[in-house]
Amino acid sequence: MRGNTMKVAVVGSGPSGFYAVEALFAANQDIDVDLYERLPVPFGLVRHGVAPDHPRLKSVADVFERIAQTPRLGFFGNIEIGRDVLVDELCDHYDAVLLAIGASDDRKLGIPGEDLPGIHSANAFVGWYNGHPDYQDTHFDLSQDRAIVVGLGNVALDVCRILLKPTEALSGTDITSSALEALAASKIKEVVLVGRRGPVEAKFSPKELREVTEIPEVGVHLDLHDLEVDQPVTPGSVSAKNLEILKSASTSRHGTKVCAIKFYHSPEEITGNHRAERMRFVKRRGSADGNSEQVEIPAGLIIRSVGYRGELVKGLPFDDNTGTIPNVDGRVTGVASPVYVAGWIKRGATGIIGTNRACSVATVDRLLKDMKDMPRRAKRGAPAIAEILSSRSAYASSYGHWTRLNELEQENGQIRGKPREKFTRVEEMLAAMNRS
Repeated sequence: MRGNTMKVAVVGSGPSGFYAVEALFAANQDIDVDLYERLPVPFGLVRHGVAPDHPRLKSVADVFERIAQTPRLGFFGNIEIGRDVLVDELCDHYDAVLLAIGASDDRKLGIPGEDLPGIHSANAFVGWYNGHPDYQDTHFDLSQDRAIVVGLGNVALDVCRILLKPTEALSGTDITSSALEALAASKIKEVVLVGRRGPVEAKFSPKELREVTEIPEVGVHLDLHDLEVDQPVTPGSVSAKNLEILKSASTSRHGTKVCAIKFYHSPEEITGNHRAERMRFVKRRGSADGNSEQVEIPAGLIIRSVGYRGELVKGLPFDDNTGTIPNVDGRVTGVASPVYVAGWIKRGATGIIGTNRACSVATVDRLLKDMKDMPRRAKRGAPAIAEILSSRSAYASSYGHWTRLNELEQENGQIRGKPREKFTRVEEMLAAMNRS
């Protein structure tokens, strides 16, 4: 490589990371990029966050695969920033560092009893059925007859749908076999989707809502008074479509299982004898009046889906209120080195996968403008980091390793009539990658 080549490290190989790589190469400059990922495998949210019965959303990985073929891109999987290499060390050997590490921590409800066994984050549940290594030892008690899902967003609907959907409809997806077996044995007959807001303020999309209301043999139960909103709703808007779907579902759907949707319920407390057994709410009787009542719902499985937040990165500032790294237009504040952020760690956990493209492009624009005015000296980049990793006995997987694992997963999936059967543990991934 030529000594004047700009070298950029991108941390995180999910959508924001790959969109940043794409933008860097699209700038038509002399740039080499190395992509660092905590897991041995790429694609982040696309692999471990998108629901298995939403294959079209997963197809964006094909775009990332094409980006990965760029000769000037290196991939360092199985490398955790802060454990195997520090941000300061990346800054020493790259002209710029861009963090696209998402928001892997979940927001809490902040109520008494939240730490009782039987209570989980949606992040953990989604990671479990999608094969994320961090959650394969998490136990979800599906022997209960009722589960509560707290939250009114698309992820909450994903959780409801997976809990209620016939497993035959999931068997041809890339859901893990272990999760499929557990769901097939599930005793859950009712899922209560509950949130503080009303139907107009709910964050779920009409498409996701319709999917839940159309699950075979699942009835939808609603308090019709909650659908009588006291504010104007623009015809054709998301809120108007959601209201239409809810009104239709509440009068026409019956089944052997139930999805009960409860609006205007504020969580107050979770109680139980050594584990979660019931959840108490304050229910506002309507969207306008101030009347309220105490409501208690028995349930042994409670999943909160009230948002995500980023995690502290050693050596960088962190805003604990927003769960983000403080920045101006993507440039991290409070540090002298050129460090940048993109995606959820930059702006918070908002938007869909495609939203991250514009976010990453904006950060890369800022990075490239800064580089024009910044004196640069030749940096070693990947070879220097490889030496550091070797000195710490840290093993990095390559993109070639991922290609091999990808083929194995697809072969294993074909045997089961699935698009793939994922390896779900880091040690198994690494062993398969190096299998001759």
